[in-house]
Amino acid sequence: MEQDTLKKVAGGSFLTTPINESTIFSREDFTDEHKEIESMVKGFCKEEVAPAKDQLEKKNKELTFSLIKKVGELGLMGVEVPEEYGGMELDKITGAIVAESSSYSECSSFVVTWSTNLGIGSLPIVWFGTHAQKEKYLPKLIDGTSIGAYGLTEPSAGSDALSAKTTATLSEDGKHYILNGEKVFITNGGWADIYTVFAKVDGEKFTAFIVERDTPGFTQGPEYDKMGMRGSSTTPLIFQDAKVPVENLLYEVGKGHHIAFNVLNMGRFKMAASLLGGLKLTTSASIEYIMERHQFGKPIAQFDTTIGKVADMVIGTFSADCMTYRTVGMIQNAVDGLDKTDPNYYIMMGQEMEKYAIETSMAKVYCSEMNGRVIDSGLQMMGGYGFIEEYNMARLYRDSRIDRIWEGTNEINRQIITGYIMKKALMEELPVQQAIRDIDKFMNNGVLKDDNDTLLAESNVVETAKRLALFLLDEGLCEFAQDLKHQQQIADILANIFMDIYVAESIILRAKKMLVISSKDKCVEYIAKIFVAEMSQRIIPDAERALKAIYNGDLEPIIHEKLNSFRDRMYLSTNTLGLKTKVAEYAYSKNAYPY
Repeated sequence: MEQDTLKKVAGGSFLTTPINESTIFSREDFTDEHKEIESMVKGFCKEEVAPAKDQLEKKNKELTFSLIKKVGELGLMGVEVPEEYGGMELDKITGAIVAESSSYSECSSFVVTWSTNLGIGSLPIVWFGTHAQKEKYLPKLIDGTSIGAYGLTEPSAGSDALSAKTTATLSEDGKHYILNGEKVFITNGGWADIYTVFAKVDGEKFTAFIVERDTPGFTQGPEYDKMGMRGSSTTPLIFQDAKVPVENLLYEVGKGHHIAFNVLNMGRFKMAASLLGGLKLTTSASIEYIMERHQFGKPIAQFDTTIGKVADMVIGTFSADCMTYRTVGMIQNAVDGLDKTDPNYYIMMGQEMEKYAIETSMAKVYCSEMNGRVIDSGLQMMGGYGFIEEYNMARLYRDSRIDRIWEGTNEINRQIITGYIMKKALMEELPVQQAIRDIDKFMNNGVLKDDNDTLLAESNVVETAKRLALFLLDEGLCEFAQDLKHQQQIADILANIFMDIYVAESIILRAKKMLVISSKDKCVEYIAKIFVAEMSQRIIPDAERALKAIYNGDLEPIIHEKLNSFRDRMYLSTNTLGLKTKVAEYAYSKNAYPY
């Protein structure tokens, strides 16, 4: 990947690095190979999968397996697997592109089956398996003849995975680990042949194992009757003295948390990329519908309320694109610096990825919630037709609800965002404390200097928002110290503010890049102006709520004064409604999401 202009940056550094010193990766930086793979995956999904979506939604196992086999034949199950095991060994950018493009199958259930096998179903073995384990299992997972699954969640251990109660005890002859317990909500559970399962050795040491379907004492429970994703298999896994060979121990005893957390970090940004593809499809389908649907003698696209909804859908989709590929680009840039010949390459890669846990959690939260909002708007514009199962929107509405739950609930991910920023501040992994000390200096005379006036006012708002976020973080730490992490409602507000800042900055940086390529494309400038103006209107009330919680409603005059100074500096006179009309009109001219 050509990223010569990108500097290696630490996770969370968007808070302390001036926007005019930042560069980001975006889809404008795709190589020719990236574009070819994107085209190939989209073509396969449109031609082979989308026409079969109704049958796939009926949990047609035979059809699903035949299409998974075709995915394997195209090499799309081994995108990030080493070539020696039959993979393509391509970069993280390509992995995200494949995830985004898979959404063009128009069948979330099939995407889940595919992505689970491609990701959490095989990556634990890719990253942590022995050579013998990789030789035995990866070729079958890659060519689509076997399907993988990931057994982490338990009846009493969801997001708190380390409290798992499934146990593993070494047999007397030392040849097997005996597993007892139950896993729940396991995607591909009823269809998989190879499972990565977590259990506590001797009831204490959290450890991962590779479990085969025909393992004695291991069974799969009945299929769950789900609200959405009905075409995918989801079952419990039951272990009753299940005999797992000792050679199927994955990595080391007591180090299962390294596997679990690294796989989840990868899963979060891959999920964001997949949702991004869905956002584009939903927005395009909605625009196409409202251009044709007439009420009161004209297309409903011409109604002002509809114009506002479409603009919000375009802005939301564009913003998700900006922050998702920025995140993937940072991870790729960090991984590029590693020595692939090092025996610990994948361990080091996991360590690098963990440094961006803040950004991957933000991508997961933002894209899952934006997808829900965009689908809701699309359904609303379709009226009664959107509520009928004959049309795609009803199914999308049901399917999308799980997005805020799996890969760690959004509540947990918000705690990760704030918790990791607190940790980096307290451990001085980021210059947060110095930045806090410099807030007053910035507020008194700090203004960005930039030769390019494009979006300069918006950039200054983002820089002010960073100081407000740091001020709020400092007030919370001064009052609660490390117990701030237990003030979850305040931590949620902080996470939302951090996320808004990261997205806003990502939009500005990508928009400026795009305007250099084509100065005529003013729509991206309008999108940036709208997002930042609305962000500033969200952040101030959120900060005030958090401060009232920190000080139990008793705000000193100096706190009010500081808050007002932030409010004054973040005020923009942007006519957001007028600009939204222009954004919608541009999307109408393309009869689709325009980017």
